[in-house]
Formats: sequence, structure tokens, C-alpha cells
Amino acid sequence: MGLALALALASVGALAAQDSPPKQDAMGAMHGQAGMQGMKGMHANMQGMHMMPATVSAVDTKTGVVDVTAGGMALKVHFPPASVANLKAGDQITLHMGFSKP
Repeated sequence: MGLALALALASVGALAAQDSPPKQDAMGAMHGQAGMQGMKGMHANMQGMHMMPATVSAVDTKTGVVDVTAGGMALKVHFPPASVANLKAGDQITLHMGFSKP
């Protein structure tokens, strides 16, 4: 009986851990709207900043590679894997994009 109770409690703990938000990696703190604002300050030479609506075609949650269709084009974009854990094919997302030269 005690072993069954311990296993049941361990299962509940594992399920609760899955419902909690993923821990941020070193780059995770830079994502989100606040992160985008911070990136603007970090990269004074940021160019081409824009937002682009996209539809998710496929997600690799292990590598963080996401296939999307945006503006009639198929694109492959990369994110920290934990940040795409809840994405799935068919999801409508907005990409926030820009670039800088070294």
C-alpha cells in the first residue's frame, strides 16, 4: 500500500512538472516583447526590423527548428527548443525579424 501511494504521488509530481513553464536557457531571457526591446538597445545597427504573420507547417521540438509559411514563402526558422514546445502545425504566429552586420 505504501509503495502504491509513493508511486501515485511521484506520478502526480511528474505531471505537475510538465504543466510548469519551461526554464529559460541563457538566450531565453532575450525572447518575448521585452526581449525584443532589449535587443534593439544591444544592436544599434539592427536593420530590417519587421513583423510577419506566419502559419506553422512543422515543428521539431528537439532542435527548435520551425517550418512556416509567411508571405507566400516557405521559411525555416530556429528558436530555443523549450520555446516551441507548445507549437503545432496549423498554429498562426507572428515572427519578429531583423538583422545586423558584425
